[in-house]
Amino acid sequence: MLYKELGRTGEEIPALGLGTWGIGGFETPDYSRDEEMVELLKTAIKMGYTHIDTAEYYGGGHTEELIGKAIKDFRREDLFIVSKVWPTHLRRDDLLRSLENTLKRLDTDYVDLYLIHWPNPEIPLEETLSAMAEGVRQGLIRYIGVSNFDRRLLEEAISKSQEPIVCDQVKYNIEDRDPERDGLLEFCQKNGVTLVAYSPLRRTLLSEKTKRTLEEIAKNHGATIYQIMLAWLLAKPNVVAIPKAGRVEHLRENLKATEIKLSEEEMKLLDSLG
Repeated sequence: MLYKELGRTGEEIPALGLGTWGIGGFETPDYSRDEEMVELLKTAIKMGYTHIDTAEYYGGGHTEELIGKAIKDFRREDLFIVSKVWPTHLRRDDLLRSLENTLKRLDTDYVDLYLIHWPNPEIPLEETLSAMAEGVRQGLIRYIGVSNFDRRLLEEAISKSQEPIVCDQVKYNIEDRDPERDGLLEFCQKNGVTLVAYSPLRRTLLSEKTKRTLEEIAKNHGATIYQIMLAWLLAKPNVVAIPKAGRVEHLRENLKATEIKLSEEEMKLLDSLG
């Protein structure tokens, strides 16, 4: 597994995390495959996926419950668990209640990283960040961050937070380049903030040009185009990725991407696709 520093904390985390959207349901709980999903999560952890990303919104909270069951077989300190608070719960009391419920569902005393899932302009950012800092002081949260914040909002959050903002989790992949266009990636790299790329794989709707380029580079490495997509992201300073994998073969395929070293020319070619 490849490790990278989280923000400027001095702590190294797996650069390839496990996204869990859809495990145990999407907007509402799905209990039909619980045993299978718990076993999948356990297998993933054994393979090295100790950075697990979830949210109170996923599966109406059920995803967190499944993760809570899966992690019982492992030492808590060996895991890095991330969860996110929904934008309607960003008032102080609502956030602290959401945090408490997340910890109950995960059956753990703390989360390693707690994020604002989406910004909410109707609730003062200072109030939300102050509540998160309270969670840190209480020992319920180790680090805080944000998700879906553009560069301007991230800068605002950093200026108003009592605790360091260690990451911004945003959609970023070979064809979704908003973090590059609005200067967010460059800002994160210059200021020691980790950019966490969600939806790092485009399994459909790739342009012909992108697909051809990926296929050519994949041949050079005996890899799949999806492994090249991940390797491209992971080669970038301050960037980690959290692909979701619903099958063991996808877990294995994604993990092998951490071993691929792209050449400078290959990186430039992939960068030029944006």
